[in-house]
Order: sequence, then structure tokens, then C-alpha cells
Amino acid sequence: MSRILHARTDRFELNRPFHISRGVKTAAEVITVELHEDGFVGRGEGVPYPRYGESPGRALAEIADVRDAVERGASREELARFMKAGAARNALDCALWDLEARRSGQSVAELLGAPPLAPLPTALTIVIGTPAVMAAEASRVADAPLIKVKVNADNPLAAIRAVRGAAPNAALIVDPNESWDEALVRAAMPALATLGVAVLEQPCPTDGDAWMEGYSGPVPICADESVHTLADLEIVARRYQAINIKLDKTGGLTAALELAAAARARGMGLMSGCMVCSSLGIAPALHVARLSDWADLDGPLWLAEDRPGGVSERGGIMHPPAEGFWG
Repeated sequence: MSRILHARTDRFELNRPFHISRGVKTAAEVITVELHEDGFVGRGEGVPYPRYGESPGRALAEIADVRDAVERGASREELARFMKAGAARNALDCALWDLEARRSGQSVAELLGAPPLAPLPTALTIVIGTPAVMAAEASRVADAPLIKVKVNADNPLAAIRAVRGAAPNAALIVDPNESWDEALVRAAMPALATLGVAVLEQPCPTDGDAWMEGYSGPVPICADESVHTLADLEIVARRYQAINIKLDKTGGLTAALELAAAARARGMGLMSGCMVCSSLGIAPALHVARLSDWADLDGPLWLAEDRPGGVSERGGIMHPPAEGFWG
């Protein structure tokens, strides 16, 4: 076995600004890993996220630190022992899954003992804007079965009502990205229930969610920034009814599947999420999405140009990438 590791930064311009409570993004910078071994190439992608102290340079440095071990044949399980969870390990873990599939002649689904991937509903995101702008965006995707509404603390119910009015039949995920406080959550809950919101995602900062222990509102609350790995689950399960699993948080598909199984064992709801990324970041996440109650995997739909052969979306239904793209 002769394995060679290549890692680089790729930049994808967005087709429109992605505005959430934390700021505005106009491009996605990702880490792309390629593992070359005996004529086979496995690929993986990670998205370093500043919210978690990550950057492309730091992620590449983390990968460089384990280059020798990876090229000597380190497994996914070994990576989890000497790399922290995050975008760098995600890119490597997913590249190893892809490499194993190509070497074995089996798909990742087959390696997992699961049926082939099939189309599934994904949330389509309405980013922060005026209520009129958000309503117009919602009208454009009103036939989608699931819509995510990004809000902040500035009159969020007006934004949600505008989206609901334009898309009366869609299930809604409301995502304040940590911008609310306890008072706003408690005050908004009755209206969220009346508006038919399916789930409220990470309303409060991670250091301000302890009050939710024992709280039960009419709309389930899903942890995002508060849960990264299995180590977080015990505390999170006392405060939230569901968790959002992102491969860039768990450090890859391997840990994501373990977290999904543990959350289900506790009776928790599951969302499969993503950063703004290319289809190379979404392809492995589809294996978590099919285990989930809600999929939020529209990251590549925000790119001006995706990787060739990637996922596609029609009417809020995501279709897997072309055969041979990944896994």
C-alpha cells in the first residue's frame, strides 16, 4: 500500500449573500483532501468555521500534523484518537470513507449495510432581510416541503409571519443562530406554535442555554452550536429535544453516525445540517440525512458554481450526486 495525501483550500463564490444573525457570507472557503492509494483516489471536504475558532490555514496545519500517520495507513478510528473533532478531521474521515468504497468496489451505503441513497426533502433557506424580501424569497420556493427561516432578535416574528404567508404549506425551521435570549424564546413560543413552526433551532448562545433544562414549550428546540460530539450529548439531552448533526462539528461521517445512534437511543429528534459548502461536503451527510427527521443540506445551492456531478434539487427534494462522485 502506498498512500499519498494532498490537501488544499478551495473557494466557491456564492450566487447571492448568505445573511444570518452572525454576519454575511459571500463565498465559501473549504478544505479539499485527496488520498491517493494504489491507483484509487478518495476525496473529502471540510468547512473551517470561524465561530469555532477555525480557519483554512489552521485546518491545513492540523492535516499537515497527521500527514505521516495518514500516509502510513491510519484508519478512521485512529484519526479520532489523535485529531480533535472539526473541519480538518471531517475532510480526512470522509476521504477515507470514499477511498474504502473505491478500493472495495462497494458503495458507502453498502459498507454501512444500508440501501442505496434516494432523493429526500431538504430545507431551503430564507436568509435575513426585510419581511417583504423574505416573503418574496419564500414565494419562490413555496412548493418546497421544508423551509428554514433565518432570523435575529430584531422583530423575528414579523419575518416568520411573512414567510408563512408566502409559503402556507411548508414545514418551517426557525433558526436565530444564538441571537435570542430566554425572555424572547418564552415570549415567542405561542406565536411559533400558532404559525406551525416545526422546530426552533439554537435560539440562545451556548453559554446561555442552561435555563432550558426542564423547559418544555409547544415547539421542540434543536441544539446546533451547543452540540458537536458524543461528549456533549448528556448535557444537551437535558436541555433540547433534538440535535443538529453536522459533519464539520463531529469531525466526519464516522462520529456523526455514532452521535445519531446515541441521540436516537435517548429518544431525541435529529436534524442533519451543513455549512455553506460544495456537494463534496453534502454527499457523505446524506447518509445521516436519511436517519433524520429534518434535512438541512442546501449549502451547495448557494454556490455560483458547484463541483461537477454534485447534488441537485427540484421542488425542495435533493437528489444524490452522480454515480462515482463520492462514496
